[in-house]
Amino acid sequence: MSQASIDALDGPFTTRQLLRLDEALRVADQQTGLTFSVYLGDLEEPTREYAEQLHRQLEGAPKAVLVAVSPNQRVLEIVTGSEARKRITDRDSKLAALSMAAAFAGGDLAGGVLSGLDQLSSHAGRH
Repeated sequence: MSQASIDALDGPFTTRQLLRLDEALRVADQQTGLTFSVYLGDLEEPTREYAEQLHRQLEGAPKAVLVAVSPNQRVLEIVTGSEARKRITDRDSKLAALSMAAAFAGGDLAGGVLSGLDQLSSHAGRH
């Protein structure tokens, strides 16, 4: 078993949840032509700048959307690249973040991320 597989097994998601997240990311990418990514873990302070730094490291960053979640810090950052921002407004991101935060508050981390990805890709529309 690879180290990544072992790390995933120790993480907050079940195998089934990981498969659902993987599928949701693939579908969002295919439907929108954008690249969606999820980062789960602690964010260095200041958290927004760190999330933006992570986003810049993504391949095709202008067309990328990063959802960065730090449950320990109770922080959620959504970063959109310059091309993605033309299709997902700040208001769209805030609505998705509110929905995600509500699920997180109810203890549903995976469901919150799935809901956020669905909302963001719906706002982006088809390419």
